[in-house]
Parts: sequence; C-alpha cells; structure tokens
Amino acid sequence: MSNKSNLVVIGNGPVGHHFLESLVQSGKSTDYNITVFGEEPRPAYDRVHLTAWFETRDAAAINMVEDGYYPANDITLYTKDKVLAIDRSAKTVTSESGKVLSYDKIILATGSFPFVPPVPGHDRENIFVYRTIEDLEAITAAAEKGKTGAVIGGGLLGLEAAKALKDLDLETHVVEFAPRLMAVQIDDGGGKMLRKKIEDLGVSVHTAKNTKNISDGENAVHKMSFADGQELEVDIIVFSAGIRPRDELAKSSELKMGERGGIVINNQCQTSDKDIYAIGEVALWDNKIFGLIAPGNAMAKAACDHLTGCGDSEFAGADMSTKLKLMGVDVASIGDAHGNTPNSRSYTYVNDRDEVYKKIVVSSDDKYLLGAVLIGDASEYGSLLQFMLNKMELPSEPEGLILPQVDGQSTGLGVDALPDTAQLCSCMNVTKADVVCAVEAGATTIGDIKDATKAATGCGGCAALITQVLNNQLEKNGVEVNTDLCEHFAYTRQDLYNIIRIEKIQSFEVLLEKHGSGLGCDICKPTAASLLASCWNKYILEKPLHGLQDTNDYFMGNMQKDGTYSVVPRIPGGEITPDKLIVLGEVAKKYNLYTKITGGQRVDLFGARSEELPLIWRELIDAGFETGHAYGKSLRTVKSCVGETWCRYGVQDSMGMSLLLENRYKGLRSPHKLKMAVSGCTRECAEAQSKDVGVIATENGWNMYVCGNGGMKPRHADLFASDLDDVTLIKYIDRLFMFYVRTADRLQRTSVWMDNMEGGLEYLQSVIIDDKLEVCAELEKEMSLVVDSYQCEWKSTLDDPERMKRFSHFVNSDQSDDNVVFTQERKQIRPKSKNESIELVVID
Repeated sequence: MSNKSNLVVIGNGPVGHHFLESLVQSGKSTDYNITVFGEEPRPAYDRVHLTAWFETRDAAAINMVEDGYYPANDITLYTKDKVLAIDRSAKTVTSESGKVLSYDKIILATGSFPFVPPVPGHDRENIFVYRTIEDLEAITAAAEKGKTGAVIGGGLLGLEAAKALKDLDLETHVVEFAPRLMAVQIDDGGGKMLRKKIEDLGVSVHTAKNTKNISDGENAVHKMSFADGQELEVDIIVFSAGIRPRDELAKSSELKMGERGGIVINNQCQTSDKDIYAIGEVALWDNKIFGLIAPGNAMAKAACDHLTGCGDSEFAGADMSTKLKLMGVDVASIGDAHGNTPNSRSYTYVNDRDEVYKKIVVSSDDKYLLGAVLIGDASEYGSLLQFMLNKMELPSEPEGLILPQVDGQSTGLGVDALPDTAQLCSCMNVTKADVVCAVEAGATTIGDIKDATKAATGCGGCAALITQVLNNQLEKNGVEVNTDLCEHFAYTRQDLYNIIRIEKIQSFEVLLEKHGSGLGCDICKPTAASLLASCWNKYILEKPLHGLQDTNDYFMGNMQKDGTYSVVPRIPGGEITPDKLIVLGEVAKKYNLYTKITGGQRVDLFGARSEELPLIWRELIDAGFETGHAYGKSLRTVKSCVGETWCRYGVQDSMGMSLLLENRYKGLRSPHKLKMAVSGCTRECAEAQSKDVGVIATENGWNMYVCGNGGMKPRHADLFASDLDDVTLIKYIDRLFMFYVRTADRLQRTSVWMDNMEGGLEYLQSVIIDDKLEVCAELEKEMSLVVDSYQCEWKSTLDDPERMKRFSHFVNSDQSDDNVVFTQERKQIRPKSKNESIELVVID
C-alpha cells in the first residue's frame, strides 16, 4: 500500500504548471500522488504571450509543457474536466466527468475570468472575450466575415486584443471608460503619448466612453450606443474590461473569501483550510488580487516550499511594475506612477518628434525613486526598477536618469551598485545572487544563465540586465574569456571579417602573414575560406581558397559514412519541370544512386564515388541544374507552398517569392547553414516559422520571421516585421544576412546568434529596420556584390581540367575504390554495415 499523500492541483494554467515544475525541482514530487484537473482541452500554455497564437494559429507555439513531462514525473492530468465540488469533511473532490478523488492537500490555481459588464446586448453573437485559445479561434473565424472590430477596455489586455484585431485586417477601435488608455498603469501625459502612437498605427481610440447598449447596426452587425449620445457600428466586439477571480469553487466549499471576491491566503498561500492552498489570480493577499504572472509564480514557489519543507520563501506581496510592447510601442510603469505619495515630486521628459514620454516620481528630498512612466522608449526600465526596489540613493540630479545622454556620459545605474538580493527577473524570481552563483558554477554565456536559472525565459525583458551582471561577474573573477579563433589568430571571427573587408585581403596566405602566426589549422583555414567567400564571393576552388576547405567543400558534396558522396542539385522553391524530374531519375538509375525526396523539397542522390561526381554533375548541369550547396555553410533551400496560384487559401504568390529569394541568396557563404521558407497564407504549409528567415503572406504583403531553426534544439522564429512589400522584404533580408555574416561566431546558427545578442530581437530590429548603427547602406552593397558575382561552382569546376584531377580516387589509376560495398533494400542501394554477411552485392 502506498504511503504517498494525495495532492490535487485544480487548474492547469501557467501558475498551476509553475507550481508543478517547482515541486518536481524540489525533489519531493515522488512523495505525492499528483492529479491535475484542467478545464481547457489542452495542457498549460503561455497566456502572457497569448497574442502570439495568431502568428501560427497553432497552440504548440505557446505550449508550456514539454512532451512527456507529466508522465515522466508521475503526474496525472485530466483535461476538459472541471472540478465541481470540494468536500472538506470527506476530503474528496468531484469533477464534471464524475471522478471522485480523495485528497490530503489541494492547490487551487483556478485563475480568473474576463469581466463582461451587464450592458444590454452583451450576449449577442459575434461578441467575445480574450482569454483562451478557443476565444482566439472564435475571433479569427468571425473576422473572416467582418470588416470592423472594437475592443471594450483600454488596459494591457485590451490593447493586446486590439493588436489581434488589427492583425486580422479589421478596422479597429478601442473603447475605454476612463479618460486615458492604461489608466491604472500610466499618467495623463503617458496616456496622451500612448494614444497618439497607437492612433498613428491606424487604431481609433475612444476614451471616456460609457457603453450603454449594444443592438443591431444598420451598416454592421452591432451598434454600440454611448452615454454621451454617440454611436459606433462594428462587426465584432471583444470585451477586455478587467478580470474577476474564479472563486466559485472556494465559495461553495466555504473557504474564507474577500468582500469583493478572491480566496484569502496567508504568506504561505494557505487558505482558511490549512490543507488547501490558493495561488495566482484567484488568491487574495492583504485584500489584493495580483493579475501578473510574476506574483503568481512567486505564490507557486511559496506554496511549494511550505508544502514540501524544502524552502522558506513566503509571499509578502509583489511589485506590479511592468514593461511590455503594446502594438509595437514600448510601455513601462514602475511603482507610484501617478505620484500619489504625499510630498513627492516629478521630473518629466517629453520628445514630440520621436514620440517619447518619460516621467520619474521621487521623494521630496530627491533621494529615492518612487515610480516612473516610460512611453516610446523603455530602455531605462531595468535601472529605474532597481533604484526603486532596492531603495538606492539617486544621483544628485535625478532628472538625468531620463534625459538623453550628452557627450556619451551616462547617469544610469551600474550593476556593481545592485545588492545581491536585487530581483533581476521577476517572472522567474531570479536575483543578482542567483546569477552570480551560476557564473561561479561555470556559466559564461546568457544561454548558460537561462539554463541554470530560467532567467529571461519569461517575458525576456530582463535579458540586457542579466547580461550586464554576467559580464561584470566574469570580469571580477578575472576570467578572460578567450575569444581567439585559434592558436594561429588572436582575433574573433568578427575581427577577421572586418580585417578582410577593410584591408581587402584576398587570400589566406596574406591574412596569415599580416595578422597570424604558424601554418594554420583545421579551424582557421575553413573559417578563412568562408570569410573570403562571403566577402568577395570567389570560386571556392580558386587558388586563394584552394586547400582551405574541409572535405565537403573540397569535393563539393556531402561525404557519407561509407566514404561516398551525396549529389544535391538546387531545385528553387521545390518547383521542377517533368523533364528535369526525368533527368534526375535517369541519372540516379544510370549511376545506381539511392534517391530520396528531402524535407527541404529537393531530391538527394546518395552513393556517388568521388570519381563519379564530375560525370553525374556534367549530366545535371547540361540539363539545367545548378549546385544546391548542400556541402557548404550557405543557403540550403527556400521551401514553399504553391500560394495563391493554386491554393484557394493563398493570398500572395509564395511560389514566385520563394524563387526570387532562392535565386538571390544562392551561394551566399555564412557562419552556418541558412534555411528559408515562404508560406502563401497563415495556414503555414511551408513551416516558415522554423527557418532562419521565414516569410508568410498576408492580405497586405509579407510578414517576416527571423532566427528560427529545427535540429537538436528547435527554436520558433520571431516576428520581425509585418505587412512588408516585396522591395522592403528583400531589403531587410539583405541587411539581416550580411549583418549575420559580419557579426556571428564561427558555426553559430542565427537563433543562437540573436539569443546571445544583448537586446535580442529589439536590438536586431533597431539595426536592420532603423539603421541604428548606420551600416545598412554597407550591408546592402555587400549583398549586391554577392548576388552579382554568383557562379555555379560545379559548372566552373567541370570547365577546368586541372581541377577535375582531384576527383580521381587513385593518382596513377582510373580504377574505383573496391572497398565501397552496397546491399539492396526496398529496391534501392544502401551501405553495407560491418556485421552483415559478406554475401552482398558489390555494385561496379
């Protein structure tokens, strides 16, 4: 008989899941029989990034539960099964499906529900809330038939919902009862600036509007009637007027409740029944409901520590400061943003040209920061938050914290001044001490810090500050991170790129003579070959590059495990004529090659001996094929669907765009392989969001996604820019690729490159879109050189008898290598394995 206690978790949202993760990490999860009830049809997903669902229409993009996580940790999850009752006397819970389970402890993580004011007509069709994936699916379906939409509520979630409607190509309105947007978080000045910026994006804002009635419209589905007599007609309405705790289960169980709802908890998150804990938006602490993810996670940790005895954390309230990007606009609010503290004083900076508003609220003696509002530029958020949270003394002229820097001087906060208790990541409750400990344990990159502490894996807003603390601690420890490429070059890859560009170096010998030592190695030689090819796009077997490449580049084919090579001709966009298909079949049959269609929409031919490569490629080149560069660190493929040409859902010519992109970037040598894809609509058949650059068609142009990849550590690409025309799309890709070539480390994928970049996506956007570094003209010029100087490396090789000699297996004989042995399987060849019988077919 099991001695385990029965633990029932009611609610499988982000906070409930964070509790389960904390319990597993504590090492005490095996002490419990854990059962989780979730009301929704899927496991926990990231509500903080709910709007990101629209980018993929796929719940997997915001899923928080790794495959197999619950079974691997003996956690039983029941989805679509609401708990209806808690019998505290019998210590049982009863679910909607009829399950009755006994419990020893309960975690109530039921969250909240959207408040819908009882306006007459609020229950009409085509009126929604903005809370779950099912809500978003319903809004999307309705948008296909509508032209206009309104969001009732101009708070954080209301503006997120407005962005969703705008992205669905609806004429969008925001209706707010208060006299300004985000009335709780920002002041009048900030509200005015935020309104202007959002209206500039094409969203109509209506403040001080009290919706009195919703009825049939004359020119749209609904007519909204306001208390001031004005009216607005729209097809879709989304209510985002606040939240209310989902506390009905606690009420029926007669737990102690707040006057206006919410389950009363203590610092350990226990309710009036000490065997029942409440966490997240359903919990009421000190008569307050906390509607952000960070306090919910802190409650989850406190409940876990108390339950298991593995820690002593308590929930003693939470700072509600927040920084986010609303419809592309930086917005931040810290502490007493309204200056309600008696005798406080404010300093304000307004830049109408750049549409930036900044305000700090300080104590009467100017010593301490009490609050702040940042609109349009939130770069000081991290420093200001630390000043407030840690009650650190301000500079003698505190206004300098928000004024533009003069002569490169900064009045910002240095990370040395932060106490060890300073909370750097509120989402995951990571302190400066946690980051320092991770560094002491061997972390040397921001990726290491993320793995060790989970910092910057929530909203990501703390990444820049985390990086500063990391670098500062490494420097303190006297750790000189050796970024030399190898023993022969005391430079990074980026340094060598700049040297080659500035000094116009054309060969490895000159580079080594002027800036290196020794003879070179298998690290610096291929790197130099790649850099020289990237800069000058020289023929890969030309003398300056000859002898530098690894085996794949040397033979212009991928070596397989048996010593043979693959032949991969380029098939741009996966589009191929019947005649070319026949040629591929005939060549494969003639040379007895294993043939496979790849995930990149190409045909790979395996099993070619080195001496056969020129013969095979001669036939392919004569038929109009080019090298696919599958052997190089370069552009591989641009995958595509058929787009509007054939598909009834397509909204742009994705096939034409994929051909344009592949033919433009083919042959570009880069730090690592590059993959692209173009989808003709948001159904995303080409899987563009798993590529280094993905392009998805919209009614208004193209959405551009960057820095995704598959492989061992898959990464979803990030939305970089929306509704681009053809010219702008190509301009941004030109700049992005050449900036990657210029700044990435050796063999670094674009995803890792961006993740390790201080500022991440936002910094990359500022460089590529806003030309922050004033290098875009250079980047475009460099790409033009690559595009204009393209040559098919196999065609150039076939035309040079001297270079053909390298493909002979023996220098003094035309014979083949008889060690290459194949067997038949599924009517094709495959390499013989070492332990197979000798009675196999040798293919001559």
